[in-house]
Amino acid sequence: MSSKASGKIKDSMSDRIFIAIVYILLGVTALIVLYPLLFVLAASVSDPNAVNAGKVWLLPVGFQLQGYTMVFKSKWVLVGYRNSLFYLLLGTSLDIFVTFTGAYALSRRDIYGRKFLTFFIVFTMWFNGGLIPTFLVVRSLGLVDSPLVLIIMGAVSAYNFVICRTFIQNSIPGELQEAARIDGCSDFDLCWKIVFPLSGPVIAILALYYGLGHWNSYFPALMYLNRREWQPLQIFLREILLQNEFVDLQSADLKSVQELARMTKIMKYSLIVIASFPMLALYPFLQRYFVQGVMIGSLKG
Repeated sequence: MSSKASGKIKDSMSDRIFIAIVYILLGVTALIVLYPLLFVLAASVSDPNAVNAGKVWLLPVGFQLQGYTMVFKSKWVLVGYRNSLFYLLLGTSLDIFVTFTGAYALSRRDIYGRKFLTFFIVFTMWFNGGLIPTFLVVRSLGLVDSPLVLIIMGAVSAYNFVICRTFIQNSIPGELQEAARIDGCSDFDLCWKIVFPLSGPVIAILALYYGLGHWNSYFPALMYLNRREWQPLQIFLREILLQNEFVDLQSADLKSVQELARMTKIMKYSLIVIASFPMLALYPFLQRYFVQGVMIGSLKG
């Protein structure tokens, strides 16, 4: 039976060489991306002396869990973890609500001035007021040293807004909305009982983008929060990573400095693993929406 009759097309030698090169490049890229993660994971359960001596490359050396024990014994690390989860859940929920309601409104073709309003929102992707004017506005609103500043600030991302509006406009037929209106469906019911349930993919995209932003954000907390009981985990992670630079060598003996450096080394890698775990665990379930999100944003709307 010929290859044509069997439905199979044989690849030419040039095609095979090209495919082999692509797989090699993908493999090298995967190793470059994965190695830092594997090294941090191995170092977090290794002997700090072995890590300092450069003996840890890929597998743990001198397996121990002292770093994780020290991390979970730290009051402020647990406080930061709690605060980060709080900002993640509440902030992401508010972001999705504000973004979706605004995107739904501007996806309606009967909204007067929707093109101008869309341009006004997209305009902020290239121009903003700057750091000092933003700080003055935040202070005038009484949000300095308040946890609300990390929830309210950035509640709408212009890029995510465009993604959501374009999805609703191109994926949900206008005839379906008109039929619901004929059946007596109000604007509120139309938004939350028809459009929202059909917008599952874009909601997942918004949750992933906003969730990553809230979890990894530390600069707004560094700027606007002074009370440690409201600071997120990333602030405490930054303090631990920089702790060796603030050791007072004149007021402490060499043994104390070495012990402090050893404790910092133990906690550093363990805290990185703990801080990265929620997003790494969430990403496999939502990673397929990344490509869809890029395609949605590339559509004309």
